[in-house]
Amino acid sequence: MNTSTNLNQRLILASSSPRRQELIQALGLPYIIRVSDADETVEGKITPAELVEVLSVRKASMVREMLEAEEKHGIIIGSDTVVVYKDEILGKPVDEQDAFRMLQSLQGSTHQVYSGIACIDASNGKHVVTHSVTHVTMKPMSDAQILRYIATGEPKDKAGSYAIQGIGATIVQAIEGDYFTVVGLPLSKLSDLLLAFDIEVL
Repeated sequence: MNTSTNLNQRLILASSSPRRQELIQALGLPYIIRVSDADETVEGKITPAELVEVLSVRKASMVREMLEAEEKHGIIIGSDTVVVYKDEILGKPVDEQDAFRMLQSLQGSTHQVYSGIACIDASNGKHVVTHSVTHVTMKPMSDAQILRYIATGEPKDKAGSYAIQGIGATIVQAIEGDYFTVVGLPLSKLSDLLLAFDIEVL
């Protein structure tokens, strides 16, 4: 039985990402957007898997703190994505030079994309968290091609400086794993987590 008619089962997406907002619509459940401005710095040595899980929980927790008392119903969803190449974690580029550095290192090789996802019950704080990883192989690219891609503006707010769902699809040769992990919201994992709150997507 689908429980989406229950007010307590609405989804609250803790993200300003248009890509994640489009994906959350695909679930067919009622949702609202509440943007989290959580601090994304993490101290000490941490694995990519731990990083995306910590930040996913932090983003969702920040939104829970922001909600007024009368708004505290529903399941808050936080997500975080990083690209990893040769043990270096690549987040969003700070500028075009940084984007060029990232894309130059990723071209012609295989890297990993980690996406964490956390669900928190807004009413009582119960939470579950997990992550997924997908291997992405990028085509070889010349410096001129990299510069033309950067000129599109697409890399500027993307982990690893590319978007697989945009024109960046033309520079990806192959993926092994979940496509939506690369986009930034692993829907299969999310549907599994929502079962902990008695929400059945199907």
